[in-house]
Amino acid sequence: MRAVVLHEFGPAENLTYETWPDPVAGPGQVRIAVRAAGVHYVETVMRRGAASDMAPPLPELPAVFGGEVAGVVDALGPGVDPAWLGRAVVTPRSEPGGYAELAVADLGRLHEVPDGLGYEAAVTMVMTGATAMGLLDIARLTPDDVVLVTSAAGGVGRLVVQYAGAVGAVVIGAAGGPDKVEAVWELGADLAVDYNEPGWADVVRERLDGRRVSVVLDGVGGEKSAAAFGLLGDGGRHVVIGWSSQEGFEPDAEAVAERRISVTNALVQLIEHPENGPDQQRRALEAAAKGELVPTVQTFPLADAALAHADMERRRTTGKVVLVP
Repeated sequence: MRAVVLHEFGPAENLTYETWPDPVAGPGQVRIAVRAAGVHYVETVMRRGAASDMAPPLPELPAVFGGEVAGVVDALGPGVDPAWLGRAVVTPRSEPGGYAELAVADLGRLHEVPDGLGYEAAVTMVMTGATAMGLLDIARLTPDDVVLVTSAAGGVGRLVVQYAGAVGAVVIGAAGGPDKVEAVWELGADLAVDYNEPGWADVVRERLDGRRVSVVLDGVGGEKSAAAFGLLGDGGRHVVIGWSSQEGFEPDAEAVAERRISVTNALVQLIEHPENGPDQQRRALEAAAKGELVPTVQTFPLADAALAHADMERRRTTGKVVLVP
C-alpha cells in the first residue's frame, strides 16, 4: 500500500509518501480500505518531536501518523463475523496509522457509518465531533448564556458554535482573518470578530451593550485567551477546549477568586475519562447524520500530507483537515 511515513522528526517536508507493508487483520480485527483519514493539529507538534502533556507519547520511527479513518472493510481477521465484510465503517484508532491506504482496527473501536453520512464527515465526527460533544457536556450551556468561542473556525470550534446556537445562547465567535470570520458568521453566530485585529475585545464589549460574557470556550491560548478572559462577567466560566496557538494562558488566581470565575480544562477531563469516548462518538455521528451538526472539512490528497501539515501550522486551514487516498 501507499502511506505517509515519518523517518525523522522535524519539518513538514519530512513526511514522505511511499510504499509501506500492507497491514494484516488479527483476531477480532478488520482491515479497512481507507476513504478518509483525519489529521489533528497535535500531530504537527508530534511530527516536530516536541513532547507535550496534551499529546500522546512520541512514536518510534519510522512511523505512520494518524489514527481515525473511515472506509470499507475489505478483509477480516480470524473469528470475525463475515457480515462485516464490505461494511462502511469509521474508527478513532487504527494501525499502523491513519495516513495510509489500508488500516487495521479492533471490532470494539468500530462504528458503522450512518446512512447518508459521507466518509469525510464521518471521520470528522468520530474524533473531532466526539471531542466537541465531550467539551459541551462539561460546559453545560443554557439559553441564558452569552458564549464566546475562540478559534471558532477550527474543526471543534465550528461544531461548538453550531451547538451553542441551537441551545439558544448568544454566540460570539472569534477567529483569525476575514475569511474565517465570514465562515463564523455563516455558522449562525450572533457576532463574529477577527481576534488578529487590535481592539477586538472592545468591539465585543460595545456590541454586548452592558451584557457580559458568561462562558468562554477557549480553543486558542496565549494573549487571545487573556483578552477573552477579560470579557467574562463575575461568576463566569472559562473552559479550555483547545490550544491552537501553542501558547499557554494561566488566569490570575486573585481575579478568579474575587470574581468567582470557574476555570476548567475540559481537554484534561476528557483525557482522564476515556470510558466516555464511545458514547460521545456515537452521539456525534448521529448528530451529523440527522443534520443537527454540520462538519466543515478541508481535504488534501493523501500524497499531500506534508502540505496539509504545513498549512495547519501556518493557520491556513479551515475546519477539519482530512486526507483522501
